[in-house]
Amino acid sequence: MTLEKTVLYNISNHACTVGGILVSADFKTIDENLIDFIQLEDEEIVELVHKGESEALDYLIHKYRNFVRAKARSYFLIGADKEDIVQEGMIGLYKAIRDFKEDKLSSFKAFAELCITRQIITAIKTATRQKHIPLNSYVSLDKPIYDEESDRTLMDVISGAKVMDPEELIINQEEFDHIEVKMSELLSDLERKVLALYLDGQSYQEISEELNRHVKSIDNALQRVKRKLERYLEVREFSL
Repeated sequence: MTLEKTVLYNISNHACTVGGILVSADFKTIDENLIDFIQLEDEEIVELVHKGESEALDYLIHKYRNFVRAKARSYFLIGADKEDIVQEGMIGLYKAIRDFKEDKLSSFKAFAELCITRQIITAIKTATRQKHIPLNSYVSLDKPIYDEESDRTLMDVISGAKVMDPEELIINQEEFDHIEVKMSELLSDLERKVLALYLDGQSYQEISEELNRHVKSIDNALQRVKRKLERYLEVREFSL
């Protein structure tokens, strides 16, 4: 992927410091000099960060920003602001950059994913304890499945099916895996393809071009996915 000469990005709504590294709410700029880092492995760039090169740090922030957001969007906790979860993910990223050592058996990306996930889960567990809600398992729900403007996820639909006690607000991974399998059986070939591409982060326009379908057809397919999921959950509730 080509890095544009100038990229503006905002880490989060609030500044914080992790291990002496400032995560600022201010916009930063990655200029054309950072293109040189594309030729380097992540492990080499981390080593440059450890040597005090701020541009190397900026490059890694930019490179992993969407990765952190994708991981953060995969977790859900009732009452939590999504940006709070993103912020925790950024803290995990900074811890990964700070703590990674070349002698580690894993790659930096694998180590970063571990640190990001661990930080988010720890934050969710902490928030849950503070609210006196038992946490039997954390929630991993991947991405929103409706239109791109929607914040609704599978968990929103599941929890909206009935009034739930606090203990029931956390869906375990086994139940979610079962829903995934069942939905794959209920969806048509087109619906499965559209949903997979959408969950992979593609826009309606990109999906329509890849599948050679009109954008309206893509929207209709996702709406059918929504209806099928809701019908399945309603039937499932009656059978429990």
